[in-house]
Amino acid sequence: MSRRLLLIAAIFTTQASAQPQHGGTAPPARVPPREAAQFNFLVGQWELSVKPAATSLAQRVHGTPKLTGTWKGWRALDGWGIEDELRITDASGNPMALTHALRLYDATAARWKTSAVDPYRSIITSSTAEWRGAEMLTSSQGKDAEGKPYLSRGTFSKISPSTFRYIQQRSTDNGKTWNDNLTIDAKRVSATATR
Repeated sequence: MSRRLLLIAAIFTTQASAQPQHGGTAPPARVPPREAAQFNFLVGQWELSVKPAATSLAQRVHGTPKLTGTWKGWRALDGWGIEDELRITDASGNPMALTHALRLYDATAARWKTSAVDPYRSIITSSTAEWRGAEMLTSSQGKDAEGKPYLSRGTFSKISPSTFRYIQQRSTDNGKTWNDNLTIDAKRVSATATR
């Protein structure tokens, strides 16, 4: 019994010492600001039409493969963020890409921080995003399959309750020029998504 009392006393002492004392820093905000709802347009389930950029001569002549997919999103982190999952498949339903993201609004920096996992390639990517006008702009950096660095930027645009467009671009010359990498047109199929 005395061990339990000592443990409880230790917990309260630790919590009390963590509280600001006489002009210390204020505790963190526990209620998210309204900006933490900027990614709410992703909540639900979306059906995708995916158009990769034509990178080879054959693709430029004959066109790129037809890709489809789904994008599912949920509110997360007590209202401070969004969790979402993007799946892209070929015309036969074979998986081409899977990305699971956790997006968190950072009120201090006034921008979004995202960690995305690509399990097929064992890659974890960090990015930032911010709302500008009627668009959500994302930016990150990474390495291609050959290990060459690139910058990536994405734009969520044409956002409505039933649709949005996402365009991803890459730069291999540190932002001097940009090439379209992928265009996704999304159509909402459900206001909620199952995990």
